Amino acid sequence: MELKTARLTLLIDPAKKAAFEQLCAAQDLTPSQVVRQLIRDYLAQHGVGYVPSGTAASRRGRPARR
Repeated sequence: MELKTARLTLLIDPAKKAAFEQLCAAQDLTPSQVVRQLIRDYLAQHGVGYVPSGTAASRRGRPARR
């Protein structure tokens, strides 16, 4: 699990945002949790590895995991 965070700001249609927030609430998830999972899935789908910041591996400079 990541120990550090960074902000990602995006613009979205207000109606789409409201529908997304309602769906997330219905699934007992926060919008942030869903977006983080979407990003992890997208990176994995394209074979992009990374080491989560703040982890022991990132502090030791190990190669990114895939």
